[in-house]
Amino acid sequence: MTSPVRPSPRVLPERPLRAAILMVGIVALLWLLELADRTVFVALDPPQGLDDDGIVPRTLDGLGGILWAPLLHGGFDHLASNTVPLLVFGFLVLAGGLGQFIAVTAVIWIVSGVGTWLIGSPGSTIGASGIIFGWFAFLLVRGFFARSAAQIVVAVVLFLIYGGLLLGVLPSNPGISWQAHLCGAIGGVLAARITVAADRRRAGPSGTPAIP
Repeated sequence: MTSPVRPSPRVLPERPLRAAILMVGIVALLWLLELADRTVFVALDPPQGLDDDGIVPRTLDGLGGILWAPLLHGGFDHLASNTVPLLVFGFLVLAGGLGQFIAVTAVIWIVSGVGTWLIGSPGSTIGASGIIFGWFAFLLVRGFFARSAAQIVVAVVLFLIYGGLLLGVLPSNPGISWQAHLCGAIGGVLAARITVAADRRRAGPSGTPAIP
């Protein structure tokens, strides 16, 4: 009797339209929040609004920013620069299903936030760049951990298109938190390792789901 073939990890969401709608909805909420910040919250707390409520490294008050800093941006230009990577990378991360998407994002969110709080530069750090770098790193390495040729091909294509982003983990512009980028990328690699290991535990030796 031939052994069942181990199913190949997905590279695109099982329901692409639903995944696309979800990502558009998430990004739309970020735009609505930024609109509220530029109008309502700036009026209530001039001149920065919510921009001062991000991660403030090595301060007790700045710990709260770990939770909401990725939801805040320093203006519409900042959010616009993050919009396409959020849509593209988030859509591809959804290939593992909504549960895995939430788990991967949570790991990146925490690692990026805590890391930025520990080693970040003085001042308030805001923006979804840590999540973006985490998703990007996750997509680049998951295929190697999973030994999936299809996912490695996707990683190569993404690297050719967006590889320049990786320079963002190096100190460059004083106004850009390379620490958030670096810690987000570390979180993405960690999330890839965790999710691939979890997928292998759920599968039996032949690649079929294990029976509890």
